[in-house]
Amino acid sequence: MTIAAGEKLPDAKFKTMTADGPRDLTTADIFAGKTVVLFGVPGAFTPTCSNNHLPGYIENHDAILARGVDTIAVVATNDVHVMGAWARFSGGEGKILYLADGSGDFARAAGLEVDLSQAGMGLRNKRFSMIVDDGLVRAINVETKPGVNESGAAQILEQL
Repeated sequence: MTIAAGEKLPDAKFKTMTADGPRDLTTADIFAGKTVVLFGVPGAFTPTCSNNHLPGYIENHDAILARGVDTIAVVATNDVHVMGAWARFSGGEGKILYLADGSGDFARAAGLEVDLSQAGMGLRNKRFSMIVDDGLVRAINVETKPGVNESGAAQILEQL
């Protein structure tokens, strides 16, 4: 069952790349006492994720933070090294928190997993966005068709 507005995020562990190397973060580390915009993509460096989804959040970083958001984070079912490279390559380093959910544990626990084995990608995140207040989902947008139609930065700005 997909997580819904009003529900608490599941406890999960993520990895993020820092100047000192990989760092473990928990759901509590990221969301406790904060307002966070979290969006999920099937994979770093994939065309739609890199060209259509992530750029809107980078471009609207200041506008999103101006509406009371503490952190903007992206999660993908990739390893921490890929996510670190994507942060540097995309120009989002320092603006977006890049979270690696390498084994898809968060995706499964939140009901946001999708099996893309037919495309050679295995278990991945569905494309989604959400606003989270102190660990509780305030709003969630899960794509129902290919592309960025419901989970982009413009939708989040309307919901903030």
